[in-house]
Amino acid sequence: MKKVLIIDDERDLCVLLKAYLVPLQYEVHLAYTLKDGIQKLEGISPDIIFLDNNLPDGLGWDKVEYIRTNFPKSAINLMSAYRGFPQELDNISSVKFLEKPISLGSLKNFL
Repeated sequence: MKKVLIIDDERDLCVLLKAYLVPLQYEVHLAYTLKDGIQKLEGISPDIIFLDNNLPDGLGWDKVEYIRTNFPKSAINLMSAYRGFPQELDNISSVKFLEKPISLGSLKNFL
């Protein structure tokens, strides 16, 4: 079973994504702050990460290099309601951009 970690302070979005992924046989973990997300990363080593940028305790996208270095097998999906994929992350195959609001129909492209 693949493990997914969702790091986002929008609790409703987290619950919606979890409700979508669990029936598809994903083990889903939620974190609502960057600090909690990094701690959970180290505990579960997820296969797939959904990472919001604007979190209460920092910018999630600033942690991409840390995640890529320490969890190189994890696919990273950056999420934001604001367009503008960071140019320095544009050519990294393990990093994708998912624009909010999220369409559950398009979510399969990020799994």
